[in-house]
Amino acid sequence: MAVAPMDTIAPAQETRPKPGARPGGRSGINGHLLRLPFYLLSLTMIAPFYWLVITVFKPPSELARTPPSFVPQSPTFDNFYDPEWTGQGVTGHLQGIFQRYQVDFGFWRFMFNSLFITSAITVGSLLICSLAAYVIAKHDIKGRRTIFLMIIASMMVPWQTTLIPNYVIMRNLGWLDSYAAYIVPALAKAFVLFFLVQFLQSIPNELIQAARVDGAGEWRIWWRIVLPLLRPALAAMSIFIVLAEWNNFLWPLIVVQSDEMANIPIALARLNSYFGGPDHQGAIMAGGLLASVPTIVFFLIFQRYFTKGIALSGIKG
Repeated sequence: MAVAPMDTIAPAQETRPKPGARPGGRSGINGHLLRLPFYLLSLTMIAPFYWLVITVFKPPSELARTPPSFVPQSPTFDNFYDPEWTGQGVTGHLQGIFQRYQVDFGFWRFMFNSLFITSAITVGSLLICSLAAYVIAKHDIKGRRTIFLMIIASMMVPWQTTLIPNYVIMRNLGWLDSYAAYIVPALAKAFVLFFLVQFLQSIPNELIQAARVDGAGEWRIWWRIVLPLLRPALAAMSIFIVLAEWNNFLWPLIVVQSDEMANIPIALARLNSYFGGPDHQGAIMAGGLLASVPTIVFFLIFQRYFTKGIALSGIKG
């Protein structure tokens, strides 16, 4: 068999993508045009937050200016704490966010309330829902399908319809204006239970049976086997719970009466009702900025679990 000389073999031509081209032959310009709606949507979400940030660092005189400025001309931290404010009638100086509340520890009291309530609801609801999901998914109990369908059906009922019955229950129990009124009604999360049941159904039953053969009790199986396997799903669900409870406003507005038991949304709403002028918006925006920091940090830490949870919700079951 004859072999052609090396110098007669034409070198293979390399196919390099054209500058600015994307895989599939679509140019970079077309790709940016396709993403233009997402850029505009991002702008609508970034613009309010930008306005919040620049308002925090504006002095009262600049807050009342018309037309408003889009960059602080005299940045200041007085909206957090103004050391020159000594009382009413001080020209150009108003109370900062840490000076406006008469409760113990001021604004930090509301931060503590929100952190404690959100943490308790998140941990409690995840533990309760994981235990209930384990029973429904891995135990052959009578009527479990009916129970599961009733739980799913409860998701179709608007939660606003339960406000008055829940309020009556809290009043009869004497729990109004207490942490119990915040936490206990929020522990039942139908969507979290539904999500965990779908996740557990993909776990082999043989794993649970092997633990039972080894002598492990149901509580130990739940704690040592089920919970570790549910870790990605629990982390994903925790983001939804934390964001919902941290920003919860309507239910606390109904059951909370004193300032000492208010969470951050209630405290900021009451502050806005007391001081509605434009020159007071700096302190209100400072409170909003402080309230947004924990949720931003939490999301940045657990964002990979958030995207994983979205993917799991579509493939599990």
